[in-house]
Amino acid sequence: MPFVRGVWMRGVAAGVLALSLSALAACSSSGPKTQSDGGGLFGLGRGKSAPAEQPTIGVNGYLWRATLDTLAFMPLASADPYGGVVITDWYVNPEKADERFKCTVYILDARLRADGLNVAVFKQTRDASGTWVDAPSAGQTETDIENAILTKARQLKLSNIRG
Repeated sequence: MPFVRGVWMRGVAAGVLALSLSALAACSSSGPKTQSDGGGLFGLGRGKSAPAEQPTIGVNGYLWRATLDTLAFMPLASADPYGGVVITDWYVNPEKADERFKCTVYILDARLRADGLNVAVFKQTRDASGTWVDAPSAGQTETDIENAILTKARQLKLSNIRG
């Protein structure tokens, strides 16, 4: 009797294996592949590989480049081309050693538009004890940096179109 039971169990195991393989083949999104088209066993490519996708920047390239160029005099703390955020580290003007500035630029759009950019400027001054204290920055400073970035972005786009 053990021999008969073993044959029955082998049949069940073979059926489960065949069902599993057919379910696995059904999960393939691009359809069945054969050995001749590089599909290999179970659709896994052995000969040919899929073309690699080139990573692309997540924001407007002209605004991104213009932001980096405009803020090049400040030390860069962080730059995220996919999220469109550029954060500088504190910059101390050598002519005014008692104040320092930090900028954060948000590129909000993939198009070259004036409202696709937001600049935040932070200012600190040194008090009598030598510690840095937050101070209000002039609102015109943010506007001036935005305008400088937008002007540079337009120049970059025009130079790219011309030649």
